[in-house]
Amino acid sequence: MRSWPFRVGFGEDAHRLEAGRRLVLGGVEIPDAPQGAVAHSDGDAVLHVVADALLSGLALGDIGQYFPDTAAEWRGVESRVIVARALELVRERGWVPVNVAVVVTLDRPKLGPLRAQIAQRVAALLDLPAGDVGISFKTSEGLAPTYVQTRATVLLARVNGE
Repeated sequence: MRSWPFRVGFGEDAHRLEAGRRLVLGGVEIPDAPQGAVAHSDGDAVLHVVADALLSGLALGDIGQYFPDTAAEWRGVESRVIVARALELVRERGWVPVNVAVVVTLDRPKLGPLRAQIAQRVAALLDLPAGDVGISFKTSEGLAPTYVQTRATVLLARVNGE
């Protein structure tokens, strides 16, 4: 059976929002956010979907297997640690990310001015040029003002194309 030199991974995440919490997306703290994510970790829904997309591309499960929300040692963990572990698992198997596309659905605040900064942070974590990280923002048109939802795809390539 033939094994192709490319794989596509997908991740999806959502976090309830509450007043008095900080909102972090793609490693960037969002200024003037009226609400922040409720989560066991730092609640960075962008980095969560990037990690899940990396893992799913190689059928390695999801971040809940590696960072269970029932484990005290992961309470408050920075999501960059989660991405680093997912990337390590991918690289150990001889694969690297080629590009990533992330969609964030959030009604407020408007995130457009932070697009480049978020893309640069995600790219740095994955050792990619910022131009290989696409970040799109959507609103729920008022349907879901109490949560943030994210989706991501990642293209993985086998090192040396073997």
